[in-house]
Amino acid sequence: MEKFQLKMKVNGRTVTVAVEPGLRLLDVLRDVLHLTGTKEGCGEGECGACSVILDGELVDSCLVLAPQAHGKEVVTIEGISREGELDALQRAFLTAGAVQCGYCTPGMILAAKALLSRNPNPGRQEIARGISGNLCRCTGYAKIVKAVELAAAELQQKEGAAGV
Repeated sequence: MEKFQLKMKVNGRTVTVAVEPGLRLLDVLRDVLHLTGTKEGCGEGECGACSVILDGELVDSCLVLAPQAHGKEVVTIEGISREGELDALQRAFLTAGAVQCGYCTPGMILAAKALLSRNPNPGRQEIARGISGNLCRCTGYAKIVKAVELAAAELQQKEGAAGV
């Protein structure tokens, strides 16, 4: 089978890789680009462990064929910190104790990131809806919702300080 030349922007960097056309985006990220923060859980789009942001939208990378990402921008958990400093959501998850085994955490954080990009000040119900496609078996959702609230508050405080 002839390989497909996949060109996309991943975490701000343009990459071109030759891949089998039937390969999933998840496999390209993990096995080709070695971005292992994106996890495979169910492989059926049910758990959210493989969540990434594709052109601004949260997607399950296990359901996206690699050619579908051609020419698009992908953000993984590795791409949200800046210059070695954790993102506000990563800090908030630690502060709120919203991490136990950590398997779901990258997908949860990216789901929250996508939510906060749409609405920087979500209520508890909107946060619950925003992370509803991501399953967590260890931590419990109350701490995760609290973490998103903390991150939203921090981001609003920074925006307010920048606007002064």
